[in-house]
This record gives sequence, structure tokens and C-alpha cells, in this order.
Amino acid sequence: MDPTGSPVADVEDVEEMDSTTSGATKRIWMIVGAVIAVVSVAIAGYGSRQAASLGSDMHSSMTLIAPAAAGGGWDGVAREMQQAMKANGLVNIAQVVNQPGAGGTIALGNLMSLEGESNKVMVGGTGLVAATIQFASPHKLADATPLATVVEEYDVIVVPADSPYQTLEELMTAWKADTNIPWSGGGSFDQLVVADLALSAGIDPTEVNYISSDGGGEAIAALLNGTVQAAAGGYADNIDQIESGRLRALALVSAEPVDTIDIPTAAEQGFDVELTNWRILVAPPGISAEDTDALRELLLETIETPEWDSAIERYRWTEKVMYGEELDKFLADEQKRIEELYKEMGL
Repeated sequence: MDPTGSPVADVEDVEEMDSTTSGATKRIWMIVGAVIAVVSVAIAGYGSRQAASLGSDMHSSMTLIAPAAAGGGWDGVAREMQQAMKANGLVNIAQVVNQPGAGGTIALGNLMSLEGESNKVMVGGTGLVAATIQFASPHKLADATPLATVVEEYDVIVVPADSPYQTLEELMTAWKADTNIPWSGGGSFDQLVVADLALSAGIDPTEVNYISSDGGGEAIAALLNGTVQAAAGGYADNIDQIESGRLRALALVSAEPVDTIDIPTAAEQGFDVELTNWRILVAPPGISAEDTDALRELLLETIETPEWDSAIERYRWTEKVMYGEELDKFLADEQKRIEELYKEMGL
């Protein structure tokens, strides 16, 4: 016994116990270590997947949302950006998701629910601002995180080639005499252009006989089959018919003449109409300032690529790059202007 009266183990017994315990302990720690390693790998993999899904690495995975069906203007911007990003290695994976409905407001509502996700961006534009008013959306385009405008498109005022109207002034004179002259266009933006043109000609927009069409192709068909006598539509949608001689272009809706387009502007002919169909990229709300800057930089890199330059030429877009405080003011002004137009239209 030891001085306290406790039994003392034999030295050999202690050494044997130490040896046994040491071996067992080593085996236990080896097992624990292996488990920790497996769990750590699993957690790291899960964290990586979560980080990607939450948009912490926009260069790994990017989703471009087109708030309309495939084939339209918003879809075209999204798909051309996707190709430019992929071709230049700006992102590893880029996908386009179409979310049509209610003029783009359904997609906008979905975007607002993705708060903080910085690997999602949505295309929008003038038509979406109009749709938020038309469909009484609880969200405005500016409620998301505006990144930058990239391009704009111009409308043209067209009539059939056999129309008696040779100039915009002749069409406006006839329209003032008979406000029942039927017009058409391919969407909400075109209707806004027609309403603004009516105002500039002294015509009450509530009296305009506007027959809405489902896209520019349908509007052109209505012109060619005599359903309507005049239309407002995107330059890119109408140029082939103009160049083939089936349609006559009376005016380009632009603030200034465009060197590459040989059509006089409405403003040059005395009608102050200059709405343009601009395209913007917005992200969900609630993303950090750092992620906002990084996303904007990614977009600016994308529109500097040869692939994007080619898209501008093919779609006959005009570059319109705007961001920061200038963009914030622009969006506020456009929102106010379009709201006033809708009031004039009685809608």
C-alpha cells in the first residue's frame, strides 16, 4: 500500500495497462480523426454549394433571368450576355431562365424574393417600368438593385407601302381629323409611343384606337392585311419590311438623329416624342455594396467583348451604358414620365 493506505499496482501491471490504454486511445483518436475529416469534407462541400447558391461567387455560377418568353428583346439580351460571358471565361456556368407573365412583373416579384443572392441578374427596361404601372405591381424596377443600362432600341412609325400618307405630318393631320384611325404595336412600350405621339399632335390619348398585338410580327401582319393603318414598332423588328419595300417608315422615335439609320426623327418633323426602349440589368435587393460593385464590373467586362459587339450589330441595338447616381436619377425620371403617360391614357 502507499502511505495513504491505497493499494499500489505492480509496476508490470501498470506498464501493461499503460500499453493497453495507449493502444486503445490511439485507435479511438484515429477513428475520431477520420470521422472529423469526413464530416469536415462534407461540411466544406455543403458550405461551398450553399455559398454558390447564395451567390457568394458570381464567377462560378450566374443566372440571367429574362422576364418574358424566349425570342423577345429581353430574352435576346440575356442570351447574348450568356454567350459573351461563357466565350470569354468570365463565369464558369451561365444559364438563362425565362419567367414570362404580366409584362415582366411576375419575374420582378420573383427577383424581389431572392434577397441577398448576388449570382442572379434580371433583364428589364422601359416596358417593365410600364408593366409595373399597368399591372399595379407592388414593386418598382428601382426597388431591385439597378446595376447598369446596356443598350437601347428605337421605335419607328410605319405605314403600309401603299398608304396615302407619305410623311409623318400627313399622317398626323389625318389622325387629328379622324381619331378612329386604327394603330397597332408589339407591346406596352409601343402603346406608350403612340400615346406620346398623340399628345404631341394635340390628340386626346383616350380617343386613340390602339389595337394591341402580341409582338412585333403580329403588328406588322396587321399593317399588311389592312387591319390597322399605322403602327409603332421596334426598328429591328421592322427594318427588313422597310428595306423590302412592304412598309414605309415615316419617323424614327429618337431624341437625336442616328447616323446609321436613314429615317428622319419625329422631333425633326415637329413632334416631340423621344421615348426609347432601353435595357437594364438588375440584381435582387439586399446585396452588399461590394457584391453590387463586383456584379457591375462583371457586366461592364461582358459588354466589352467581341461577342457583345457582334450582338449589338446583329440586333441593331444602340449602346447606352449608364450606372450609379446617373442611373438612379434616370430611373426616377422614367418612372414619373411613364406614370404621367398612363394617366393621360386614362389607364
